[in-house]
Amino acid sequence: MSISIIAHRGYSSKYPENTMLAFKAAQKAGADGIETDVQLSKDGVPVLIHDETLNRVAKVNGYVKDFTLKELIEINVGKGFGWRIRKAFIPTLEELLAWIAKTNLSLNIELKNSQFPYESMEAKVIKMVHHYKIADRTIYSSFNHESLLKINKIDSNAETAPLCKKLKTCSWQYIKTLGASGVHPNYKYLNKNDVKEMQKQNIKVRPYTVNQKMAIKRLIHWNIDGIITDQPRKAKRYVYEELKLKSKSYDKK
Repeated sequence: MSISIIAHRGYSSKYPENTMLAFKAAQKAGADGIETDVQLSKDGVPVLIHDETLNRVAKVNGYVKDFTLKELIEINVGKGFGWRIRKAFIPTLEELLAWIAKTNLSLNIELKNSQFPYESMEAKVIKMVHHYKIADRTIYSSFNHESLLKINKIDSNAETAPLCKKLKTCSWQYIKTLGASGVHPNYKYLNKNDVKEMQKQNIKVRPYTVNQKMAIKRLIHWNIDGIITDQPRKAKRYVYEELKLKSKSYDKK
């Protein structure tokens, strides 16, 4: 059994989300992959930030799309994390790709384009991913499923996975029409039969955002493909513990 632990916005439970600090800490914590969010600056550069506004992460009023790259990279998003982390900044996608290319980590890029369409974002992101030669370990996801169709038109080999709150709106038939090979549902609305049905159709299931011990262990017993979590160290440990228990149980037979 192989379960990929994907660090949601990096090690976001302990470090400022979507920053190089959080990504590097996730690698040290044993994560198998990084999940991050991409938007475009006013001058069209892919940057890594979840919210459409800067209010929550930076205590700055305004939309990401209305700030130039120069303005965005000067904003400190490390406030409120204690004296050890006084400063952290919004990275560009290229900054992350240049670093991750030197690792064995997988990458899940969520395109944050449901509220604002961000013209040509898909093409820009794919071009960068190919430039850094990590297309074979990159997954593209989005709540904007039209965006995933665009990705598949640009790169027919791209691995995509729609984000869906509930699988009722993301049947395996629907996922196949998107040309996707995975799905990222909210774990709270997931059940064992859903997972089995998807996997029977060769669709990988990687639920988000799973932080509670019992929920993680339940998903492990369902032989989930991946877990997107703010707690990569804990999740990795739980997987190890469960595998160890299964191994002991097998040896007794």
